[in-house]
Amino acid sequence: MTSERVLLSTCNRTELYIAHQADDQLKAKLIQWLAESRQILPEELKSYLYIYYDDEAVKHILRVVSGLDSMVLGEPQILGQVKSSHSVALKNKTTGAVLNRLMQYSFTTAKKIRTQTAIGANPVSVAYAAVSLAKQIFANLNQQTALLVGAGETIELVGRHLQSNGIGRIIVANRSVENAQYLADEFSGEAIPLKEIANRLHEADIVISSTAAPIPVIGKGSVERALKKRKHQPMFMVDIAVPRDIEPEVSTLDDVYLYTVDDLQTVIEENKQSRQTAANQAEQMVTQEVSAYMDWLRAQGQLDLIREYRANSAELKDETLKKALKLLRNGKSPEDTLEFLAHTLTNKLSHTPTAAMNKAAHSGDTKLLEAARSLLNLKKNQ
Repeated sequence: MTSERVLLSTCNRTELYIAHQADDQLKAKLIQWLAESRQILPEELKSYLYIYYDDEAVKHILRVVSGLDSMVLGEPQILGQVKSSHSVALKNKTTGAVLNRLMQYSFTTAKKIRTQTAIGANPVSVAYAAVSLAKQIFANLNQQTALLVGAGETIELVGRHLQSNGIGRIIVANRSVENAQYLADEFSGEAIPLKEIANRLHEADIVISSTAAPIPVIGKGSVERALKKRKHQPMFMVDIAVPRDIEPEVSTLDDVYLYTVDDLQTVIEENKQSRQTAANQAEQMVTQEVSAYMDWLRAQGQLDLIREYRANSAELKDETLKKALKLLRNGKSPEDTLEFLAHTLTNKLSHTPTAAMNKAAHSGDTKLLEAARSLLNLKKNQ
């Protein structure tokens, strides 16, 4: 149905990247297919659709891969997701020169933006900020144990960030042990009930808590006992919950670094402003790369023309040479044969452009005549 296609599907977007001539019938078929795959009516889907063509489509893809179109500006996960989608397309042979080149352009652009701007330098989500702070306290997370209290979306994100940063071990504590186990399995960790926190707290170098409990689930006394068992090795604690999960008095203890969601939000707001400045720089880089890709794409269209012209010339040469050789075999002198060869090639090669220029002259098409002069390298008044 299409010459090239790549399908991207994440938790926040489903997009089809297609290299094909604009075709309303094709567009309708794709909308129908997408609706059927999601088991909804096409009419329900249409209000959520966006369609880009040519340079606007290229710009959109580069912005997506660079994290400029993400809910969290500059988030890096989308790059890996697009790379995976492209790998699937390559494996299934649904992509070719146009999209393969575009994917490589987008990956290179994303890398340039991340290395030449500060778009990914500072965390802008609570989960990411919490883990970034932990990395400032502990130089290497692979020797550390993290206790995650709760089993909601934020804690799940914290777990993912910890895992991607090489955390040594994860313990998940939750009122529902079943939910804790489900999350712990995702991170090859251990699940415990909330009531076990006091007995296991000393194992944790990092404690990040986000429950819906009406009262604190970690008190000053239990932290003091944990520190004693740890021989006062430092503990990093982040309380993301509202109301608080960790008693505020814990912050008075030596060897404890306690941060609240308010502390994180202040950092996040500052970082958002920094990322927006970087995003403005990134948008300029995207514009430059779009222009470069479109130049390449236009050149590919002309390559077909060049190849066809050269193939026609080669065919004419072979045909004329065949006739010349036949003349030689029939006793024609070499001089006469060369004359025939030169005359025939000259006439045939000049016939088409001569006819086109005559037609242009009669119709007053000066643009074509000027183009012919440039193409044939002719000087005026020659």
